Amino acid sequence: MGRKVTLATCSLDQWALEFDGNFERILKSIEIAKENGAKYRLGPELEICGYGCADHFHESDTLLHCFEVLKKLLESPITQDIICDVGMPIMHRNVRYNCRVIFLNRQILLIRPKMLMANHGIYREMRWFSPWTKFRTVEEYFLPRMIQQVTGQDTVPFGDCVLSTRDTCIGTEMCEELWHPSSPHIQMGLDGVEIFTNSSASHHELRKANQRLNLIKSATAKEVISATLDLEDVHCYRGESCQLQMGSESKQCYRIKVDFSLSSNDDICLPIYQPITWNLHTPEEEISLGPACWLWDYLRRSGQAGFLLPLSGGVDSSSVACIVYSMCVQVCKAIENGDNQVLQDVRRLVGNETYFPQQPRELCRLIFTTCYMGSENSSADTCNRAKELASQIGSTHMNINIDMAVKGILGIFSLVTGKWPQFRANGGSHRENLALQNVQARVRMVLAYLFAQLSLWSRLKPGGLLVLGSANVDESLTGYFTKYDCSSADINPIGGISKNDLKGFLQFCVRQFQLTALKSILAAPPTAELEPLTDGQVSQTDEADMGMTYSELSVIGRLRKISKCGPFSMFCKLIHMWKDVLSPTEVAQKVKHFFRMYSMNRHKMTTVTPSYHAESYSPDDNRFDLRPFLYNTRWNWQFQSIDNQISQMAAKKQI
Repeated sequence: MGRKVTLATCSLDQWALEFDGNFERILKSIEIAKENGAKYRLGPELEICGYGCADHFHESDTLLHCFEVLKKLLESPITQDIICDVGMPIMHRNVRYNCRVIFLNRQILLIRPKMLMANHGIYREMRWFSPWTKFRTVEEYFLPRMIQQVTGQDTVPFGDCVLSTRDTCIGTEMCEELWHPSSPHIQMGLDGVEIFTNSSASHHELRKANQRLNLIKSATAKEVISATLDLEDVHCYRGESCQLQMGSESKQCYRIKVDFSLSSNDDICLPIYQPITWNLHTPEEEISLGPACWLWDYLRRSGQAGFLLPLSGGVDSSSVACIVYSMCVQVCKAIENGDNQVLQDVRRLVGNETYFPQQPRELCRLIFTTCYMGSENSSADTCNRAKELASQIGSTHMNINIDMAVKGILGIFSLVTGKWPQFRANGGSHRENLALQNVQARVRMVLAYLFAQLSLWSRLKPGGLLVLGSANVDESLTGYFTKYDCSSADINPIGGISKNDLKGFLQFCVRQFQLTALKSILAAPPTAELEPLTDGQVSQTDEADMGMTYSELSVIGRLRKISKCGPFSMFCKLIHMWKDVLSPTEVAQKVKHFFRMYSMNRHKMTTVTPSYHAESYSPDDNRFDLRPFLYNTRWNWQFQSIDNQISQMAAKKQI
């Protein structure tokens, strides 16, 4: 005898506020679940409206349209004879909740509100939703008239409860609740719940998958057998090994009886499935896949015809180019595997209804334009490196000299003021030197957008291009870029990735894609090439300009964002972390230098290009990093605390 059940869950490509598309994808997932014999279908968090609605959650329109979609789902014959678990916002007693709506055969069984909110890092759920704090409590929810007309129900259960079918008991969790030390599944398991579901909107982050997998394992290993879908094995496991009992102080789960079985009479013929083996990617593989999918999703939804990237021949812009190439590789693989939707998207992008990509380089040529924007301060080496990489990935490449544009702008300035600024190498002041660098950087931004808008027009092709940025997370954190230069773009796939991880990614691309041009790029010191050359060679390097290495900056960035360190606490941590390589005085100098740069350039975060979020210490932009952008850059009290600590340490050594 067995009670084998088939459950279905899905990750859908939902789009905030695209109610028609979201509805179709939900319906299709239910159809696929039924085709595979599933009796329960679990969807993503807030799938009806899309998780990323942000302040649109405050609008009554969002709630109204969610109910309109729910009505269509209830009415569809596809949703019959399967328990459907969908996510949407709901207002109950004038309080807005993030909810699961569970229904079967045109009847709503339960509305389960989220009890623990994600309100840290990039999440601000408490801004839009309230947590359900009434543990083990169920109230009546009065359905809107449009839903009453379909279900015939006036009210439905709303709160913290579980479903009791003929053959099992099902409990619901939502995303953040799994991560909490006191997860709901603990008490549900003690009260005899056999199946836990968890709808999630957890974002991708480098090295996060293993943590998420361990959480799921720890949740299920305590209560169920994860190697089978036979509920009889769950019974045996608990009865012999767990000896589970509810404590006298615990409140039992409120059970909603459902006249429905997840198992069937002929389940003896069903196979027993082994656990899925999750292939955990390396960080380099994650960079290759995650941002590539993000770029493709943005491109196909934007209505544009491709990307344009200012390719400097350095690590950062080369990483962006390789991500675009990886995107083309993934697109070609999807088409080879018969994904007709991807093929249709490609044909729409290239403006050819019969086009079929043969290889990634060919597709790259059609949708990716790169340009090297050289000046009298650029070296032949960087120009050649950019050209060679463009040739290997297949992008349409251009060499653009910006000297004429720079001299034209400086000529206007000279005409008005009678002055012509000079580089420091030619006797100019710091102000002149910085202004001359910024003019070059900002001219490149203007030209990038000009060519993005008109380069396809000049080739008699329709559409425009999205400009890609290439500032890494470390540069964003310190503000080591010119405001409104090439860091100002439409989107930036590496804005949340450290320089060290990007170097590892390029080494991966050498092996994975045979892009040998990357070897010389990796060997070259990072440079902006905005100051005059010395004997034809680069004299300016990024790490010298920043006053610290990228490795040091990566450590500082994590302490600043993840560990929430100010100047003094950061100093106290680093004197121990770097004690073998730097003296306390040298550590203090680096900490002070970082916070001066950080505070002076913080205003740049208000205009930073939207980036792919890949690091928990990513500064993102002013939507998520809510620290002020106007500081006292002297940090008098904080820096004095560091100096006092150094004095105390020196005094102890003398004693």
